[in-house]
Amino acid sequence: MDKTLAVALGGVLAAGAAVGAYKTGVIGPQYADVVRSTPVTVKEPVYADVVDSVPITQATESPQQVCGNQAVRVRRPERFGDKDGMLIGAVVGGLLGHQVGGGSGRTLATFGGAVAGGYVGRDIDRRHVGGRVVDETQRVCHTETRRHDNIIGYEVRYQQDGRLRTTRVSKKPSDQVWLGDRDRIIGYDVDWRYRDKTGTVRLDQKPAARLPIRDGAIIVERRIATTNG
Repeated sequence: MDKTLAVALGGVLAAGAAVGAYKTGVIGPQYADVVRSTPVTVKEPVYADVVDSVPITQATESPQQVCGNQAVRVRRPERFGDKDGMLIGAVVGGLLGHQVGGGSGRTLATFGGAVAGGYVGRDIDRRHVGGRVVDETQRVCHTETRRHDNIIGYEVRYQQDGRLRTTRVSKKPSDQVWLGDRDRIIGYDVDWRYRDKTGTVRLDQKPAARLPIRDGAIIVERRIATTNG
């Protein structure tokens, strides 16, 4: 083909494409404006390696009854309580009086001997301290105050980001200690606008100020978001 003709034909095609682009209003790549981007997060636990853990104790005191067998010396009760001397004296005095005289005189002597013996026996009772003393085994109880050391937690040293830190936990940890939860961003919900169209698309990373759009839909790594209208 003649070079002059080829140049002329190329100029005509370029001019036609320019006219077509002007008529349709589409010139070059199109972009939608980002209206808002909202992080999408999930909760994930945070753990750290435990270096050592030391129990935290708190002392408490509580009363406790303690019982045991113990030998105790006791005095046994007498046959007639605390009137043995008086009763025995009256009997003995009466018997002795009965041996004296005869008839009504014997009766008076018996009565008088009983009264005199009872009087003497009562005086003995006043000075008497009781029956026979013996040793018995009895169960004896008393109250003691006991001290208890209760574990209320653990002070844990752990390693995180190359540094040693400490925290307190209620239970003895294993090889790792739980430090809590944190939000991890897994993407962004992006609201966009292009002329009279709006929509939302989820992106893996935070977007720039504009997003490429084609045929009314955002182009995102082979994923096309739908429009709202």
